[in-house]
Amino acid sequence: MLLKKLDFKAFVASTLALAGLVMASQGAWAAAGAWVEEEQARLRLVSAQQSVAGEALDLGLEFDLEPGWKIYWRSPGDAGFPPRVDWSDSGNLQQAEIAWPVPHRFSLFGLETFGYSDQVVLPIAVAAAQPGEALTLRAKVDYLICEQLCIPYTAELSLDLPAGDGARAPQAFLIESFRDQVPGLGAERGLGIANVALTGSRDEPLLQVTTHSERPFEAPDLLVEGPPGFHFGAPQVTLSDGGRQASLRAAVSRSLPDTALEGQPITVTVIDGARGVETEAVARFLAPPAADFATLAGILGLALLGGLILNLMPCVLPVLSIKLLSVVHQGGRARGAIRASFLASAAGILFSFLVLAGLAVALKSAGLAVGWGIQFQQPLFLSAMALVMALFAYNLLGFFEVPLPGFIGRVAERGTGEGHPHSLWSNFGAGALATLLATPCSAPFLGTSVGFALSRGAFEIFLIFVALGVGLALPYLLVAAAPRLVAWLPRPGAWMVVLRRVLGLLLAATAVWLLTVLAAQVGVLAASLTGGLLLGLGLVLWAGPNLAPKLRPLRLRGATPALAGLLALAAFALPAGVSAPPHSEPPAASDRLAWQPLDAGAIAALVAEGQVVFVDVTADWCITCQVNKRLVLDTDAMTERLADPGIVRMRGDWTLPSDAISGYLAGFGRYGIPFNAVYGPGAPEGVALPEILTRDAVLAALEQAAGNSTASAQTLE
Repeated sequence: MLLKKLDFKAFVASTLALAGLVMASQGAWAAAGAWVEEEQARLRLVSAQQSVAGEALDLGLEFDLEPGWKIYWRSPGDAGFPPRVDWSDSGNLQQAEIAWPVPHRFSLFGLETFGYSDQVVLPIAVAAAQPGEALTLRAKVDYLICEQLCIPYTAELSLDLPAGDGARAPQAFLIESFRDQVPGLGAERGLGIANVALTGSRDEPLLQVTTHSERPFEAPDLLVEGPPGFHFGAPQVTLSDGGRQASLRAAVSRSLPDTALEGQPITVTVIDGARGVETEAVARFLAPPAADFATLAGILGLALLGGLILNLMPCVLPVLSIKLLSVVHQGGRARGAIRASFLASAAGILFSFLVLAGLAVALKSAGLAVGWGIQFQQPLFLSAMALVMALFAYNLLGFFEVPLPGFIGRVAERGTGEGHPHSLWSNFGAGALATLLATPCSAPFLGTSVGFALSRGAFEIFLIFVALGVGLALPYLLVAAAPRLVAWLPRPGAWMVVLRRVLGLLLAATAVWLLTVLAAQVGVLAASLTGGLLLGLGLVLWAGPNLAPKLRPLRLRGATPALAGLLALAAFALPAGVSAPPHSEPPAASDRLAWQPLDAGAIAALVAEGQVVFVDVTADWCITCQVNKRLVLDTDAMTERLADPGIVRMRGDWTLPSDAISGYLAGFGRYGIPFNAVYGPGAPEGVALPEILTRDAVLAALEQAAGNSTASAQTLE
């Protein structure tokens, strides 16, 4: 019996030795590197080919995990990090790209993570720098392995593949089985994603994914990779069509209240067992929730009132001065002519608002930032408006009384009523210009209506913008309905010369203001050069009539208009060739008396420490912002109140385009400025203030944010 046992052991040993010799002779052991072992896991490199025959090879990073332990997927979820590989010490390696098979969901203590347990092979597509030559692989792998305890490890792996015919290795099947689990377009796995959309509300969105399968789903799951700060819960699954169609809805939460998911790129992966399909999409409310009639009617009323109040904002004052002069010209005219004039101005306003609505819809459809007054962030727009204001001013000041060549001269002349004082086109242009200059102002109720419109679909955008236009045009429509109001004005006389000069200086001041806004974008030097060109333009227009008789014998009658046109073109185009100046250094964060730059990510931590945070989003081109500063924020008493050690002041400068500030505003459903909000222990989500600030409103918000909402506002002496 003992002999038989010895003979059997000898037989087994001989068989294993012979198998080892055969496999070694075939080079099979060269297709797998040595295991690097820890107490909870071991890992190695494996290859689907025994040797290098061409450029491409299929490798695998194999993990063998103890029961209960896991490693992480490429996007780990609420915690963890995926394996990271450093190939820098390898030889003849041009590229190595890891693919990620479908993971499993792990739910623990309210955290959702994704990863692998037991055994997994991460397929690696390798390209040799010198095809057909030997490949020396050296991989430094950093990975995190977790149960209830998480342990980071670093393993140094190696695998050498000689040059050869690229024969298939025994590990090829293992690598291929896991590569088949890598999510793709889904056609080869019988899966497809039909639709990705946001539903619910802007404050509490849901991500809904509709997917289909050639065979019934077993246990579909949804994995979402989005921008930082967003978390996606486990989906609710609804099956239909015999289990072949699934609707997965995942709740979206955000770590900060000042961020919005809409318009952000996301990667959506649907898995079902070992199958998976993924797609990239842009998170959008493709079919925005329709507002009920009462809500929409209320917003339209606010838009109408907001547009009407815009007439009282300082932005519109320059155009009203032009219209005032036109009205004076119409004293004693027939009522029909007066009515037509004011209807033309109203038509110009409505047309401009329709154009703005169309641009908003186009930008929103393209996933770009949309805001009220964002055209004032563009240097060319500012230089064009400064040029137009300067031309109007020079005409009113009497520098020129004849048309300049081309469109600019005709607009400048007709806009003031000269030459063609009752032209319907000039009145239409005045209305359009009123709309353009109104956009840097945010009147009460305007922010609410614009924010509602831009968070909805094209229909609501056009409808609300038309209501805004009707509100701005309402005074013109009222005069058109009762033209006898204008007919009572005195007829034109010598007194109009003084009025023209005053209005001309007003328009010149507007041009100077536009140049100061331009300076914040292209620098003081470039803005000064633009201003110098505009002054030169005025000098040419003023001296032109005196020089014309002297130039006529020299056949240079066209010299003055040509030089004026050249200066106007140069003033308009100069900012396009100048880059924006670097921002000045922000004040130190420790300086409580200074405004700190807006850092939305730091607000939650400051509130957790018991601080009150006052946020002011402003811009040099926002006139309402400047009014708020002068009348409220920069007063001595309010400055002293905001200098309290328990208050942190943050200011966001939107003079130049900023995605961070656009996203912050969108988080409150706002798309224009001024915007102010106060955070604190009593208002961690923030309290938004009205567009036109008052001392009492600011004080009440500070008390509420501090947790003293029942206290009365502090009285400032």
